[in-house]
Amino acid sequence: MKVIIAGAAGRMGKELIKYAYQDNEIELIGASEYAKSPWIGKDVGELISGDKKNIKIVADPIDFVKSADVIIDFTNAKTTVENSILAAQARISHIIGTTGLAPVDQEKIMNASRHAVIVQSGNMSLGINLMSQITKQVSKILTDFDIEILEMHHNKKIDAPSGTALLLGNAAADGRNIKLDSNATYQRYGNTGVRQKNSIGFSSLRGGDVVGEHTVIFAGDSEIIKLSHSALSRRIFVSGAMHAAKWSIGEKPGFYTMDDVLSLKK
Repeated sequence: MKVIIAGAAGRMGKELIKYAYQDNEIELIGASEYAKSPWIGKDVGELISGDKKNIKIVADPIDFVKSADVIIDFTNAKTTVENSILAAQARISHIIGTTGLAPVDQEKIMNASRHAVIVQSGNMSLGINLMSQITKQVSKILTDFDIEILEMHHNKKIDAPSGTALLLGNAAADGRNIKLDSNATYQRYGNTGVRQKNSIGFSSLRGGDVVGEHTVIFAGDSEIIKLSHSALSRRIFVSGAMHAAKWSIGEKPGFYTMDDVLSLKK
């Protein structure tokens, strides 16, 4: 499987590159970064070990796309949309772990999925995707329980709530057969009034180097149920993304999630 890593110098990019060189089924053929990155023109080996790999980091991966099978992308909205268009033009797969996308960005990605295999998830880990399914089922059964989602990440994260928190929120909403957009509460301050039925609350904490902590709280009369997941290393996201990339090979163009990859859909 021939792979391009977008956002090569980022936290996830470096881990993806390390993984690629440890897996005999993966051939890294390209790496990209934003145009003004100090890493442009440098060898990817400098990112992970200092040993040259004879692959230069570029601003635009277009020259690699015609030879690639997959672009793996944990970058930003603008870059992700551009990469989706490239993937569609080249008829290759695009694995998206980018969060903080606006509706207009999502629409462009959906359009690209008519010609590319796109796998997108707010979290690529097996544990979180299983937790999402459990959240949906608990939400469906405990219809009188209030739902709150608490997440914490490192102090460099720029979007809130996290993509994972939104993934869990959507699962909870699906369990109640409601829309998250119409029932989410993202902040509380001052006299907010009583809590509305079916409201799904979010709380975001930022600090230190926390990889990711997520808890879904179901609060009922005289009892509370908590579903929690702790990411101890970015390795879980990397292995999930690579698993999705391998799964995508040979699939028909379309939009997929980790539920498809892990056969969790019912």
